[in-house]
Amino acid sequence: MQTLNVDLGDRSYPIFIGTDLFHPDNLTPYIKGNQVLIVSNETVAPLYLEPLKAVLPAVQIDDVILPDGEKFKTLAQLNAVFDRLLECRHNRTTTLIALGGGVIGDMTGFAAACYQRGVNFIQIPTTLLSQVDSSVGGKTGVNHPLGKNMIGAFHQPQVVLASVDVLQTLPDRELSAGLAEVIKYGLVYDEGFLGWLETNMSGLIGRDASLLSYAIYRSCELKAEVVAQDEKESGVRALLNLGHTFGHAIESCQGYGNWLHGEAVAVGTVMAADLSQRLGWISSDDYQRVVQIMQAANLPVTAPRGMTPEEFMTLMSVDKKVVDGQLRLILLKALGKAVVTDQFDPAALQQTLTRFAA
Repeated sequence: MQTLNVDLGDRSYPIFIGTDLFHPDNLTPYIKGNQVLIVSNETVAPLYLEPLKAVLPAVQIDDVILPDGEKFKTLAQLNAVFDRLLECRHNRTTTLIALGGGVIGDMTGFAAACYQRGVNFIQIPTTLLSQVDSSVGGKTGVNHPLGKNMIGAFHQPQVVLASVDVLQTLPDRELSAGLAEVIKYGLVYDEGFLGWLETNMSGLIGRDASLLSYAIYRSCELKAEVVAQDEKESGVRALLNLGHTFGHAIESCQGYGNWLHGEAVAVGTVMAADLSQRLGWISSDDYQRVVQIMQAANLPVTAPRGMTPEEFMTLMSVDKKVVDGQLRLILLKALGKAVVTDQFDPAALQQTLTRFAA
């Protein structure tokens, strides 16, 4: 097992990465009080709920099982978590455990942030995307029909358990979606890591445990460094949203869940690279590297058919990175170096949207 630390003073916490992580030693120290509520979904619970319960200390253990999918990341489903907490009389020393992918992690964290004005929670992410991204850093929330992740709070977990074992049951499409976020770290911060991914992509797609462990470790290491500098995304943390402004527009337009988050981010990242090339910041060869690594990860590189430039602009205008009506984008100054900027030629953005939208 490898351990990383997210350094946030008295709110610091460890990330455990490895195999066979369902062990009392990894959980008991982080459970406060004598009550636990496990939040999972209909896909993950049949696989891992009982093994998790078996290693928890002898406390009151309750669970709530939600429908699976991004379209269920709503206030209505969040209320089911609150219903269960109240029905089972959980007090303010309870610990919530998120057992699932990014949707479950975000919703559980948001419930923990809100219930009795804040209780403890533990992240046990079961998808690659959630292991390398959403489970780390304390971003929690739900979607709204008019915008993704527009309702939420920052609330840090007690511990994150990223078990490589669970990725063996992950569908191929979900694995590829997670690789989009892994690739992002190389593009934003570390061209050397990007090169490593290019060399080892076939092994990652083949679920080589040692390769996946390193990819998860390096991704979490980079994210932990950023979160320690900028917990609430007032500065450098926004760089982690490379591809997300375009990608969130795709998700919103297509209906949450029809495109996986990582698939939309992959296309959004290619669009950001296209715009960066038009601005003269990266070369055509750099742009092709972005396209090729996404394709090697079995990810889409073109926008949904029928989505118009006007739809992109309308949906991008409600992105969280819009400040005082000014759209800001994360673009590439070079491979391994990203910037947050509103200093781009609107005509170049329109050319990118026209190229990718029907």
